[in-house]
Amino acid sequence: MKWSIIQLQKFRNEALTIDETREMNELVDRHRDIRHVDPVHVTGRADISSSKITFHLQIETVLTLPCARTLVDVRYPVSLETTETFILNASYVNEELEEEVHQPEGEVINLQPVIEEILLLQVPLQVFSDKALEDEGMVSGSGWDVLSEEELEKARQEQADEEPQADPRLADLAKFFDENKKS
Repeated sequence: MKWSIIQLQKFRNEALTIDETREMNELVDRHRDIRHVDPVHVTGRADISSSKITFHLQIETVLTLPCARTLVDVRYPVSLETTETFILNASYVNEELEEEVHQPEGEVINLQPVIEEILLLQVPLQVFSDKALEDEGMVSGSGWDVLSEEELEKARQEQADEEPQADPRLADLAKFFDENKKS
């Protein structure tokens, strides 16, 4: 996924299709949570003009990450679409461009570092293994329980239905405040 600008200019009037699979094991060294990266499959096309080259890419791989509860390996599939633009003429930089633009490395356009950065941004803060999600011991602890939204709403309703019982010693005080509100 590395081309010279001269090579790409040959495809100016026709579409350059991309269908490559690459090993990107460098991601393991760049992010502490990534334990393994399956081969990355990149498909798409490039639109080439004299001032810019726009890549429309589909990126697919599987990252192996640690479970946030048990630290076992969890396979996390990544499938995303992205549009990456390389500006060939610095005077062309248009502030209306929606996507981030990249500069070529000398006379070479290298997609691999861009794809690596995109994949690093896809790493979630936490992933959970199926076993951790099914484990009932993980939904409660000393003095706390995890409730579903339905269970929480039911508990709130039961709490609202129960009338708070006033302390009989303070009953006269409650009457005093009622009289002040009326006057």
